[in-house]
Amino acid sequence: MREKRNSRRIGLTARILLKNMNNDSAKAEEVEIDVLDVSKTGVGFSCHVPLTIGAVYETFLKIWTDEVIHAFLKVVRIEQSEDGRYICGTIFIGLPEMNARRIEVYDLLNHIEEGEAE
Repeated sequence: MREKRNSRRIGLTARILLKNMNNDSAKAEEVEIDVLDVSKTGVGFSCHVPLTIGAVYETFLKIWTDEVIHAFLKVVRIEQSEDGRYICGTIFIGLPEMNARRIEVYDLLNHIEEGEAE
């Protein structure tokens, strides 16, 4: 797959709560996901539930500092893996600047630890 991101992605392992904001009758349900990567622009993850491209989901993402970021994600890409899981690419909708900065700081610290600081 060709890289289309403008921001470097950061890998995390976490779980989030998903709520489809496009469906008023949908209940918020905890969906087990595995976060593959996260950047200040979006989150990539895999899950066993087929989500809808274009749908917006409310999320509570537990980050590396054990803080929880409340955000909204719009699904922009879905692929099904050979094991039947769905690989989802999402973008943040209205992510507060403070939370985007948290992700940027973590990215900078990773670069320093890896000896890649600019």
